[in-house]
Amino acid sequence: MNKVIFMGRLTADPDMKITQSGAVICNFKIAVDRRFKKEGQPTADFFYCFAFSKTAEFVSKWFTKGKMILVEGSMQNRSWEDDKNNKHYRTELIVDSVYFCGSKNGEASSSDANANANDVQTTPDIDDDDEGDLPF
Repeated sequence: MNKVIFMGRLTADPDMKITQSGAVICNFKIAVDRRFKKEGQPTADFFYCFAFSKTAEFVSKWFTKGKMILVEGSMQNRSWEDDKNNKHYRTELIVDSVYFCGSKNGEASSSDANANANDVQTTPDIDDDDEGDLPF
């Protein structure tokens, strides 16, 4: 069974795109705090997330950098070669549902929203290999 639930903060505003075939895709990255922190170790893990259809539109409309989000979905590995024939690998979260978790200052959100994208089966070929600096 491949089912994950993460709660974290968006590291940047979501990026929504419409493919040539008309599919709506929203990709975003979340920082998930580690439960146990050891000195000298990172305190968070970062996950690439992809939402589709109505869920993609929902994320793009209601979430911005720094907002807390809860995502449900499945993990998927992807690999590709760049133009210099270097092989790249990435583990991505394919989002089925998203939920508000609260505001940036820690207060509970006044709205309780949920979006589903049950029609998502696979990840389209996305050429997003930006591994640039973290925004914080």
